Amino acid sequence: MSKRQSAEDYIDADSRFASVEGRNVHYKRAGIGPVLLLLHGSGSSLQGFDQVVDRLASSFEVIRPDLPGFGLTGPRADRDYRIRTYAKTVAAFLDSLDVPAASMAGNSLGGNVAWNFALDCPQRVQRLVLINATGYPDKSLPLGLRLARNPVARMVLRRLASRSATERNLRSAVGPGSTIVDDAMVDRVHAMLMRPGNQEAFIDFANTDQIDRSEEIPMIAAPTLVLRSGMIDGQHFARDIAGSRESIYHDGGHLLPEEAPEWVVAAIRDFLTAEPRRATPNEERP
Repeated sequence: MSKRQSAEDYIDADSRFASVEGRNVHYKRAGIGPVLLLLHGSGSSLQGFDQVVDRLASSFEVIRPDLPGFGLTGPRADRDYRIRTYAKTVAAFLDSLDVPAASMAGNSLGGNVAWNFALDCPQRVQRLVLINATGYPDKSLPLGLRLARNPVARMVLRRLASRSATERNLRSAVGPGSTIVDDAMVDRVHAMLMRPGNQEAFIDFANTDQIDRSEEIPMIAAPTLVLRSGMIDGQHFARDIAGSRESIYHDGGHLLPEEAPEWVVAAIRDFLTAEPRRATPNEERP
């Protein structure tokens, strides 16, 4: 096991904090070049992009925050975890860093926030990358969210948020045969979950009624790359966003930036540096 026992143990020399909407948002910033904003998924934190950043920072200025309710940013006092509220917070976060526009890549929840941001602030999104993004009502929920929505399971979650339960949830989130769930990952995710307020924030998020904006998705104008796992359902972005590109990683689960970082990085780098193009037949992983 790692020696890091609490969320604060993950504050390091690269950690920064920005004052956003009256709260401190933890983030990291690395690299030189066009700005790329990375948004993590639910139950995760900016560390979920560690391996991706290591490979992208030579070509881009990569900024990644801990979204409210997660990581070292922690819960919102108003308990407002609507996706459009997240999008407004992202706008305020970019304002705090004097970043008028950026390319955006989001995994799962982060992808949902990113495409909502692209609808609400189209002039601020240069290119959009959706990685197993949520937002369609027919997409299946990960185990942790299903448990958090169940009234009986919620009580158990509050009392028995053990490290072993965290490990089980992580193993259910990755693709078959994946070996990425190790002691270090389990320690990190569990430490962030146990940070004061984060567990309640996750339950609040899971039980927030979200507005279905899926009918608006065809209005997204930013050039878009869709990266998805073959085993994850309910993702129709390539169908609905004109001119978008799609690549499929057949063996992946919910955590593609950690399961297949080299594949994700290659796809993102190619997309962000290529000239925009019109739709072509879907591209699949060999």
